[in-house]
Amino acid sequence: QMWEEAIALGKELAEQYENEMFDYEQLSELLRKQAQFYENIVKVIRPKPDYFAVGYYGQGFPTFIRNKVFIYRGKEYERREDFEARLLTQFPNAEKMKTTSPPGEDIKTSSGQYIQCFTVKPKLDLPSKFHRPVSEQIVSFYRVNEVQRFEYSRPVRKGEKNPDNEFANMWIERTIYVTAYKLPGILRWFEVKSVFMVEISPLENAIETMQLTNDKINNMVQQHLSDPSLPINPLSMLLNGIVDPAVMGGFANYEKAFFTEKYIHEHPEDHDKIEKLKDLIAWQIPFLAEGIRIHGEKVTEALRPFHERMEACFRQLKDKVEKQYGARAILSGLEERRGSRPRSMVRSFTMPSSSRPLSVASVSSLSSDSTPSRPGSDGFVLEPLLPKKMHSRSQDKLDKDDLDKDKKEKKKEKRNSKHQEIFDKEFKSTDISLQQAEAVILSETISPLRPQRPKSQVLNVMSGERRFSVSPAPPGAQLTPPPITPRTKLAFSIQPNLELNGMSSSDSPDVPPPLPLKGSTADYGNLLESQDLISPTTSPPAHQRVSP
Repeated sequence: QMWEEAIALGKELAEQYENEMFDYEQLSELLRKQAQFYENIVKVIRPKPDYFAVGYYGQGFPTFIRNKVFIYRGKEYERREDFEARLLTQFPNAEKMKTTSPPGEDIKTSSGQYIQCFTVKPKLDLPSKFHRPVSEQIVSFYRVNEVQRFEYSRPVRKGEKNPDNEFANMWIERTIYVTAYKLPGILRWFEVKSVFMVEISPLENAIETMQLTNDKINNMVQQHLSDPSLPINPLSMLLNGIVDPAVMGGFANYEKAFFTEKYIHEHPEDHDKIEKLKDLIAWQIPFLAEGIRIHGEKVTEALRPFHERMEACFRQLKDKVEKQYGARAILSGLEERRGSRPRSMVRSFTMPSSSRPLSVASVSSLSSDSTPSRPGSDGFVLEPLLPKKMHSRSQDKLDKDDLDKDKKEKKKEKRNSKHQEIFDKEFKSTDISLQQAEAVILSETISPLRPQRPKSQVLNVMSGERRFSVSPAPPGAQLTPPPITPRTKLAFSIQPNLELNGMSSSDSPDVPPPLPLKGSTADYGNLLESQDLISPTTSPPAHQRVSP
């Protein structure tokens, strides 16, 4: 479950896959694993193993462990008693020492085997990348991993014993152990390379205890905010032990020991430390208020009287603290977790306007001298305006789009971004005007194209009122070419107001106009139909073909 170490190794491997081997399949699989590791760090609660200091004293041990101290990393949920039993099975003749103080020379030089074992606390050493406050779920890994300094605190009483308040003369003798390497490593135990001891005064011990208590309350509150399914019992015990003075006395013992006129007069150098302790007491109230609020939301009916008593005690405590040390306020954990949707969740598929063809909506917007209401709104999804599309097909497509518009509004497609959905709503108000502009543009675009001739048109020969016949000639008849008919005498039986290529029949000159330039094979499709009227099997005589 050391996912942080797996992520670090995965990043090295990803560099090889991406830039050296170009194995993108393995890279994608590795990145999926890393994503799962990050999710596990935040959501999965990992057990915290204990660390034990073990000293081997006496000449009966092998030389590589004789009179040396080692720090061991215990197994998950392993108690000190279980660890000692496992350790003594390796040295059945060893004797377990009853004290935690360093042994004398008589024990070190004796011929026997003496084992000293006690629990030590790892000292947090956060990496430099955490330069701002982060979640406790992330920091908790470094509280028991990648640690090299361990401490053991032993209470020592100095001066006269005060039966009314034991905190006034309780000093702490703290021993710091530094191992050769960080734990855990290739081994679950390393030798201690240096040991030194410091003394903590009663006031400094009180400040440290208050700080740890506030951190513990805040961490438990954050855990319940992150995972509402956590059991309520640990929170109940923690809050009741602090709020109810009949349980532990709270910080009232600190007030009796350090906030008296006698102590302030005898220790003027501790003025700043006293003010710091008062500030920590004031900051405990908002942490307790948030914890009691969460406790009230999750409490069962069976524990309702217990919660009401705890609330009554907290109200008295809050009034007293705010009156003496001032009020403090923090943002609620829920408010800190609220926020707008991250930008990474909003996907936009709009392209730069310079790298995509103009759509019908964008062309009409330009023609009407109107600017889009927002950047990127000209990316409304419509088919680009192609010059070779016929007017009838384009109009049918527009009609079909109008019929399906309501259906498309109800259906959310994954490829549509938020910007496009907003633009759909804004586009409704100007839909009619845009369609009119589209029709004009389409009509102007296809104006050079030649319209289809109806099949009902009949080609008549003005001179002689003769028609070309497709019936075969009688047998024996001599095939003589028909007389050359001038092109000026040919006319189409069309309506007087019908326009061809933008020119009426009354404006036809004696010399026929040249044919328009051929844009595609579809331009002369009507000529093929007129040839079918002449002869489906034979082509016209050569002398009737007049070049333009």
